[in-house]
Amino acid sequence: MRRAALVVATILLTACGQMTANPGGGAGGPEAAPVTVFAAASLHKAFPEVSVGMRVDYSFDGSSGLVDQLRGGTPADVFASADSTTMDRAMEEGLIDGEPVMFATNRLVLVTPQGNPAGVTGFDSSLAGTRLVVCAPEVPCGAATLGAAERSGLGLAPVSEESSVTDVLGKVTSGEADAGVVYATDAAQAGDRVKTFDVPGADEEPNTYWIAVLADAPNPEGAEAFVELVLGPGQAALSANGFGGPT
Repeated sequence: MRRAALVVATILLTACGQMTANPGGGAGGPEAAPVTVFAAASLHKAFPEVSVGMRVDYSFDGSSGLVDQLRGGTPADVFASADSTTMDRAMEEGLIDGEPVMFATNRLVLVTPQGNPAGVTGFDSSLAGTRLVVCAPEVPCGAATLGAAERSGLGLAPVSEESSVTDVLGKVTSGEADAGVVYATDAAQAGDRVKTFDVPGADEEPNTYWIAVLADAPNPEGAEAFVELVLGPGQAALSANGFGGPT
């Protein structure tokens, strides 16, 4: 009987040890499943600051390219787009669960290398003949650039159309381009590596950023928690990175 009692006691102690071996393993804890977030390239600096303390795997790229990946079956929990048009496309493809929510705004600016070797004077005719780089038309920053050019009556002749705004900025800061159209947040992150010019009408026609949980999210609870974080406490980090609030 004493031997049986010892066996039972050992089993109970082992069970107790297993029950307490995962402290902090609840939602958001160190053992919580990571949330996979597909987000517009312009969010590459702000979003990691938003999610400090949360396990998140990010994939940053042009919004339209991310939709292509999601439509192809790449698993993810959350999609954050840099415009409403691309989010609408994701909804039409049946990729979104529920209704997307606007969480930030951004505006276009023109940037040149700090020395401005081509003598660009702004978003105007001085861009003619320069090595201008913009986003491709299917990317939100590209669609916005086309709209800004139309409003200004300006014909653009870019030497390159990139799949993401970070690629445009990279070509300007490396000296491969004389000028590029990016978001104000990207220009701010580049600091003194670029010279910045306003784009006429950009304040009146800002890009709106939208976020949604994906229909086939492997981690729907974590996805909801991330979206709530972006819409709540995360607004401070977005503001600190130059994003405007939702309109």
